Amino acid sequence: MSNRLISIRGLKKSYFTSAGELEVLKGIDTDFMAGEMVSIVGASGAGKSTFLHILGTLDKPTSGEVLFDVNGGVQPFSLSGKGLSQFRNRIMGFVFQFHYLLPEFSALENVMMPELVNPISDPASTKQKAESLLSDLGLYNRRTHKPGELSGGEQQRVAVARALMTDPKVVLADEPTGNLDSATGNELFRLLMDVNEKKNVTFIIVTHNEALSKKCHRTLTMVDGKLN
Repeated sequence: MSNRLISIRGLKKSYFTSAGELEVLKGIDTDFMAGEMVSIVGASGAGKSTFLHILGTLDKPTSGEVLFDVNGGVQPFSLSGKGLSQFRNRIMGFVFQFHYLLPEFSALENVMMPELVNPISDPASTKQKAESLLSDLGLYNRRTHKPGELSGGEQQRVAVARALMTDPKVVLADEPTGNLDSATGNELFRLLMDVNEKKNVTFIIVTHNEALSKKCHRTLTMVDGKLN
């Protein structure tokens, strides 16, 4: 965990409303290393999800810099719309509190989806890779089932497999165990830790579960728009 993957300097985010400026992030300076597992905790409304969305380029900062140490160094917010989408698809994976699986497709098809939108992907190798990921997460025998036929924990494991489909450098997870019971949430977190260890994927996880957060390599706390 000695190689820096993401550098963040002076990151601020404000929303402008009829009532005036609402400052959500108030100047964040931090780094994330390749292969580490970091949890971010804090009270509701402290800015955790906003920070994660900016880190995932799903939202833009008001000011500040985000630098990814890949391909010689990339500032994603300097990229064009298409370039930013391609960067996001190749470098990042996402796991949210709600799985956001497509209900009309099978578990296998949902996992394949990030590669199917890539025009140069090979369908046969894509299917093989998706099956391998589902096997790693204990879901190979459920690969033909649609999301509505899976338990909540199984749906989240499919979402994790989908997030790993493009071999991302970093997976951003926003309350990934929030909708799961304690035992299922613990099992999912154990799987994330296993993926982190075996595949050296960086995980940045927003969570309210302090017991789970303590299992990460380190924990950051968001307080009033600042990260400590």
